[in-house]
Amino acid sequence: MEININRSFLLRLLRLCWCTLLLGVALQWQTYAQAPVKKYTVKDGKMFIELSKQISTATLDSFLVQFNLTDVGLHQYFKTQSADSLTQQGWRLEQNNNQIVVFSKPLMVFGDIKDPVDRIIFSGKDGADLSLFPVINQHVVFGSNRFKNKKFFPEKDSVVTFYLRNALQARKVFLAGSFNRWVPDNLPMTKTDSGWVARVPLQAGKHWYKFVVDGNWNIDTDNQLRENDGRGNVNSVYYKTNTVFRLPGYTNAKRVYLAGSFNNWKERDLLMNKTARGWELPLFLTQGTHIYKYIVDGDWHHDPTNPETVPNEHNSVNSILRVGKPRLFKLEGYTSAKQVFLAGSFNNWRDFELPMRKTATGWELPYSIGPGNHAYKFKVDGKWILDPANPLKVGNPEGSGNSYLIISPNHTFRLKNFAKAREVFVAGDFNNWDPKALLMKREGNDWVFNVHLPAGKNRYKFIVDGEWIIDPNNKLWEQNEHQTGNSIIWVEQ
Repeated sequence: MEININRSFLLRLLRLCWCTLLLGVALQWQTYAQAPVKKYTVKDGKMFIELSKQISTATLDSFLVQFNLTDVGLHQYFKTQSADSLTQQGWRLEQNNNQIVVFSKPLMVFGDIKDPVDRIIFSGKDGADLSLFPVINQHVVFGSNRFKNKKFFPEKDSVVTFYLRNALQARKVFLAGSFNRWVPDNLPMTKTDSGWVARVPLQAGKHWYKFVVDGNWNIDTDNQLRENDGRGNVNSVYYKTNTVFRLPGYTNAKRVYLAGSFNNWKERDLLMNKTARGWELPLFLTQGTHIYKYIVDGDWHHDPTNPETVPNEHNSVNSILRVGKPRLFKLEGYTSAKQVFLAGSFNNWRDFELPMRKTATGWELPYSIGPGNHAYKFKVDGKWILDPANPLKVGNPEGSGNSYLIISPNHTFRLKNFAKAREVFVAGDFNNWDPKALLMKREGNDWVFNVHLPAGKNRYKFIVDGEWIIDPNNKLWEQNEHQTGNSIIWVEQ
């Protein structure tokens, strides 16, 4: 009995030391016989999970279900003793010995949220995956794939066939990535005579992935596109394309490149692939209007197969491609004007590029534009004018203002119980923190504004009669360089 007491005492001391180092708080422990450790703690902006190495499968299942952690990958850890799957999901191995294992994960500050269960559940939805692996088209204008030793992944009916060459000695291979939240064991790959394959339905855009070979996480060594997620993990990158650029002929050319507004006209960025009939390059392009040209052995050419062109600054033309449904921009009146152009943030304010078509009552131009917040103006015979049909305006450096168009608003900012305020603006990452751009509308005692927010993390503040404040009704915030804090909202796909 004395030996059991001493052993229990030593374990208690060790556990108290670990808790002091990892959690900074005293945890209550039972002396003598103890059940397997299964604890969570939230402290100093982090969530900690502490588990006994002797925990049973049934007890672990109950713990994971209770706190909505079934997709964390702890079963995989206890099975393989490899923390790769947890690391992929943002967890850090803090302590690992013969008795316990402790993992931590950053958690946003929630102020008044006191219930640790709520914090655990919120952590699963706090956007950590979005921060590391934003959804398919967040800030991604274009993308192309670069493989060696194998061709692009085959695709049919939006289903992409991922394949891993060789690894024929492996017992099990799984595919994991941003498209399944990095769960390491729910996309099994099928063995073939030359490797492993898995078919996944994907939307057009950017995706991150790895192969899990007998429990070990591996990048795709045949894929030259790789990115570090900022936490020490390197992942392979794949673009599900939605456009194929084809240039017929020029079979004697040595090199052909594609350049356009989507890649800032970089001349040697997008090398095209030679085919029997010419040159081609599959590309992902975000929704909107894109201007482009081909560069054949140093000479620029517009697309001979595309009749749609726009003028450029070199007294020539560029080819134009629209992705998505066009929006009709209209300017009523000005029927005596000689020429009218449309320009805005969507085309870098190139005021010579988008001539409008004259109609019986004014001017119009169909133009594809993606979801977002867009500033624009019309240029009538050299004079800039606002859109008289659009009451929404934003400021500009010249002080004349720009018309403002919000496509597909996905969030309503609401500042509650500020009835005495004279005017309220909202500003944040989404509008470069312009304090006079987005004037909110009074709605009873509240102020509201509908806006399109990009997926992922968005920081913002309200400006109430000239004073910057965080959102008093949003418990999620972070410190800024001015030590005044910014409110945070996460937008999922």
